[in-house]
Amino acid sequence: MKYAVRFKASVVTLMAIVMATPFVFAADLSQDQVARYILATAKAFRSVYGRDIVEEAKRGGVKPAENWKENEHAIMLPAQFIKAAGAEIKDFELSLIGLTPIYKSNLPKTKAEADALKKLAAQPDLKVITFADGDQFKGLSADFAIAQGCADCHNAHPSSPRKNFKKGDLMGAVVVRLHK
Repeated sequence: MKYAVRFKASVVTLMAIVMATPFVFAADLSQDQVARYILATAKAFRSVYGRDIVEEAKRGGVKPAENWKENEHAIMLPAQFIKAAGAEIKDFELSLIGLTPIYKSNLPKTKAEADALKKLAAQPDLKVITFADGDQFKGLSADFAIAQGCADCHNAHPSSPRKNFKKGDLMGAVVVRLHK
């Protein structure tokens, strides 16, 4: 368990450092570029965590679980990983949103976010949408079920309003909210 906690802390810290780097060069980058950079970095970390770390841990008898802190043979779910990393960042918001989330806290915060999610669902080739929304500049990156396990977990969760996800489906988006 101690190894898992150290591993989690070091990965989340590394992710926060890498994601904060664009702010060093903020004068040279547009808000659109910063949002896209952050989203690309977050998606890369999430993909590696979900596809490689979770799968490798499973081979070692460690499984992802919603209540992972209560089980020393469990690790956090990929969604929890992104939310934990986002909680470490103070300069901007990073989280997950969806139109049919398991938890209401993951619903879009504004009509513009909901509209952007609907646009991503209608045009999956877009992959990323950026826009101004009140006093924030936002970016949404399409979040697909990269493994059947992602879909299975959502489908089996008792609080999930949707039970028919499959690998490759749009499940929501990683969202970055930059304060102007």
